[in-house]
Amino acid sequence: MKTLEEVYGAEAPVQRRRYQEAIRAYETALGSGEVFCFRAPGRVNLIGEHTDYNQGFVMPVALDRDVLLLARPRADSVVYLRNVESRYRDLSFTIDRDVPPGPPGDWGNYARGAARELARRLNQELVGLDGLVVGRPPYGVPRGVGLSSSSAMTVAAAVALAHFNGWHPDEVTMAKFCSEAEWYVGTRGGIMDQFISLLGQRDRALFLDCRPDPHGQYRTQLVPLPQGYSILIADSGVRHSNVRGEYNHRVAACRAGVRLLASRFPGITHLRDVQDTPWRDLAPILPIETTVAELADQGIKLGDLPGLVANTRLKVRARCRHVWTENRRVEAAVMELRDGNASAFGRLLDEAHASARDDYEISCPELEVLVETAREVEGVVGARLTGAGWGGCIVAVVPDDSIEAFQAHVSKAYPARSGRSTTIFACRTASGAGRCAVD
Repeated sequence: MKTLEEVYGAEAPVQRRRYQEAIRAYETALGSGEVFCFRAPGRVNLIGEHTDYNQGFVMPVALDRDVLLLARPRADSVVYLRNVESRYRDLSFTIDRDVPPGPPGDWGNYARGAARELARRLNQELVGLDGLVVGRPPYGVPRGVGLSSSSAMTVAAAVALAHFNGWHPDEVTMAKFCSEAEWYVGTRGGIMDQFISLLGQRDRALFLDCRPDPHGQYRTQLVPLPQGYSILIADSGVRHSNVRGEYNHRVAACRAGVRLLASRFPGITHLRDVQDTPWRDLAPILPIETTVAELADQGIKLGDLPGLVANTRLKVRARCRHVWTENRRVEAAVMELRDGNASAFGRLLDEAHASARDDYEISCPELEVLVETAREVEGVVGARLTGAGWGGCIVAVVPDDSIEAFQAHVSKAYPARSGRSTTIFACRTASGAGRCAVD
């Protein structure tokens, strides 16, 4: 159990008032008595985009924007949840190995997934809970902007249910557990979100190698963030709902690259396997562009990715080049941060953005304007798009004494040039998920 000072640092007094207000709301809704407070932070990925499903490297940080779950155990296996936001309906279900899901998009599915996975993991009668979820801004994780509010909800529910049922795994085991639990909602994502939500520390980024070793363990390293700088996140306001096909095309191009490279490097399964091979040796093997049909003629199958047809064109060389160079940038970023070199780290962010824009083609005009306006602020060492792309947010590393200037300039210049408004989050880092003590 952590104190609020351990979790939030200097912001602990503000957070204490938030927690005390949440406890009062819980007692009003669910009665007086001992209340347990659990939390799970959102995250932003500083560098390492679209590398996770290629078993590459990422480097996220845990944010002080989090999901709180106030709860007390029940005498039965029922989970009852309320949300302080009235737009979310109350929900109740019994913990079981086959908990039926709610409708697609139902906020309760993240808790259902954690409960079902726990029932499958533990061979015992399980204890449910009565809970109140507190996740609204300004201290909660903003939804729909790529800061992983959904994973934070999954982790908070998993941590609470594990605590009440006497299961206390190490953080890596819990991160893998939460990743599997989130598959319940139909999204087979990577492991980054769950790992940073559980292993994050204040003033540290988390280097994560997304390739497990033969024992199923993952290599991680906590990396100090540059002193005197803050992480600012700016939302472009763009939400592209029709990019799943484009996302799958990128996955397919990377898979095609692996299959083609296997002719020269037998046994490889992911682009990660040729990470130490010079790019000049890889590029001639990879076509600039090809089609699904042309690959099939070579005996290359890409798996069951939706949206692929015979004439789907795949830019194999550029997509693979992004992954190869991005992994190297992440490794270089670790070294620069360990040396306290903020300027060099910022240049790596700029290079990562250019690669995401030019080689992976996941930017959009609004993101370009947002990055441009961010870089115009004096002292900003780097800025790039973060998340899947085609909209969402950018992340910038800004001197502490330039935060107000950044907010003023970007909030004025971006709407003038793009016709859209932006929300800027001056986020601080926070420690990973768990139970908090509130005095």
